[in-house]
Amino acid sequence: MPNAAVNNSEFITNSSEETIERGREIARSLKPHTLVLLSGDLGAGKTTLTKGIASGLGAAAEDEVTSPTFTLVHKYEKKSRVYHVDLYRVSNFHDLETLGLEDVFAEDAIVIVEWPERFTLRTDWPIVRIHLEHISEDSRKISVER
Repeated sequence: MPNAAVNNSEFITNSSEETIERGREIARSLKPHTLVLLSGDLGAGKTTLTKGIASGLGAAAEDEVTSPTFTLVHKYEKKSRVYHVDLYRVSNFHDLETLGLEDVFAEDAIVIVEWPERFTLRTDWPIVRIHLEHISEDSRKISVER
């Protein structure tokens, strides 16, 4: 499989396992102080891809990574530190401020944000934008922009 870590890339996955594996490949190119923005419709595979990224970074086992839809922020930190943020239910700037993301950006971490189009996050960290799109029930198109 080609390494997804080079600049812009696009690929198709045909199962959750393949999406997780692509996440692991993406993780190989990520260093602390990187913001990863995940966009795509509900059920597009954002959390599944995050399972691969977090496990690839050694921050958590795949089965430990769950959607932060109701808790809004999950922190994983075995061998490295990864924050997984979900902005889907954040409705206003005050709610965003209560998440304490300013403090997160002061840490040695990778920050993965689902639904980033809801709010603009201000940071000087490098940004990796990943868009996931349903092609069929099991297939996803994943576009990575660096």
